[in-house]
Amino acid sequence: MGKTSKDKRDIYYRLAKEEGWRARSAFKLLQINEEHNIFNGVLRAVDLCAAPGSWSQVLTKKLRQNAENDDDVKIVAVDLQAMAALPGVKQIQGDITKISTANEIIKEFEGLKADLVVCDGAPDVTGLHDIDEYVQSQLLLAALNITTHVLKNGGVFVAKIFRGKDVTLVYSQLKLFFEFVTVSKPRSSRNSSIEAFVICQNYSPPPGYVPTMINPLLDHKYCDFNQLTGPNRFIVPFIACGDLSAYDSDTSYPLLLEGQSSYEYKEPVQGPIDPPYKDVLEKTKSMQINNS
Repeated sequence: MGKTSKDKRDIYYRLAKEEGWRARSAFKLLQINEEHNIFNGVLRAVDLCAAPGSWSQVLTKKLRQNAENDDDVKIVAVDLQAMAALPGVKQIQGDITKISTANEIIKEFEGLKADLVVCDGAPDVTGLHDIDEYVQSQLLLAALNITTHVLKNGGVFVAKIFRGKDVTLVYSQLKLFFEFVTVSKPRSSRNSSIEAFVICQNYSPPPGYVPTMINPLLDHKYCDFNQLTGPNRFIVPFIACGDLSAYDSDTSYPLLLEGQSSYEYKEPVQGPIDPPYKDVLEKTKSMQINNS
């Protein structure tokens, strides 16, 4: 009952298993590309906070369509966690706040810069929205910081963002580095979720800007961002991406979809290798055994 009920409740979770994606988040990147064409001409890409690897899978599939030779495509996946291997993807188990990680990425590209950087990273949410939004903004700025080291001029940066009342500050900082900044909400992202994705196009850092990991991009002195006016306050467009005929992520669907004659439950494509909660589960299990 538990297995099939989740397939009915989350259509994109089910489709991810049927189509061989490691996570339902693959559809978010696919729908972002449908709207913004971010893979056009891309041969070198970086996937930050990549585990379990669904976005790297999408990159592998889409970027190979841009090259006559698969060897011309270079994809680097970075995460603190271990990730199961993917053909054609170089993995770096490292910290995106370290300059050594940026240097290792550039080394993999043989001294060249990336055409595209994507980041689907998010903190372990607490349910306290103000805290979650702040921590997510810090993660996004860390991703932006390393992006300034590895992204070529004119490149594209895509990252998850949590929308909140003080998100204007993050928009303003992104607008300093990119000509076009748009916020997109893929149809596969639940309406109940505060997540969205910033699509930053045409990377053009300020004149004289030197990428550094030493100076933080965010001044921790608080101000009322809603009082900012003129060029100090950027209004970033917000659009929905994904065709309206696509499945609604907040709707429960029957196990038999249109055109199907039978239903077969499928296990997830790739389970976590070493999840952070693994130790907690093992300790909880041992406590239950000792108490029984």
